[in-house]
Amino acid sequence: MAADWSRVARRIRVPMGFVFAGVYLWLARPTFVSMAWSLLLVLPGLWLRGYAAGYVKKNAELTMTGPYAHTRNPLYVGSMLIAFGFAAASKSIVIILLLAVLFAIIYIPVIRSEEEFLRSKFAGFDAYAAHVPRLLPRLRPARVADSEPGQFSLPLYRKHREYNALMGATAIYAVLALRIIFKH
Repeated sequence: MAADWSRVARRIRVPMGFVFAGVYLWLARPTFVSMAWSLLLVLPGLWLRGYAAGYVKKNAELTMTGPYAHTRNPLYVGSMLIAFGFAAASKSIVIILLLAVLFAIIYIPVIRSEEEFLRSKFAGFDAYAAHVPRLLPRLRPARVADSEPGQFSLPLYRKHREYNALMGATAIYAVLALRIIFKH
């Protein structure tokens, strides 16, 4: 049953994000102050996603350096920071609660499924997982025995098209600002 839901969750996570965005824009009651405060989560989230995208070589190697030495899922941590930043901007407890439920029912099974895949593909995954937490980042980077030194790669960042997150965040802020300006 869990494996079935995991497959469903992987397929629906992006479409559900668009559905949630529609609900978000309908329920949000932002102010310029709440939008400014939201930047405290959104900007670090965008930075973390961009930084992680410049390290990861999906399905080709087990990335254990850069942000992956602090958390096994820096892309998801960045997404959560962005999402909860926008939830704070909305000033809606309903949005915050819906977002928490959505992350729990979609991303927990997706992360577990991805970890099963990584465990089956990369012999060093269990050693890596023993030193690096799943989500909550460790303050000091882990040093896993088999990890090669890595560095940020702008071509990888571009390949993963992580700049789309920045464009999406900018568009959402623009729509929120227009809602404030033109609210009746």
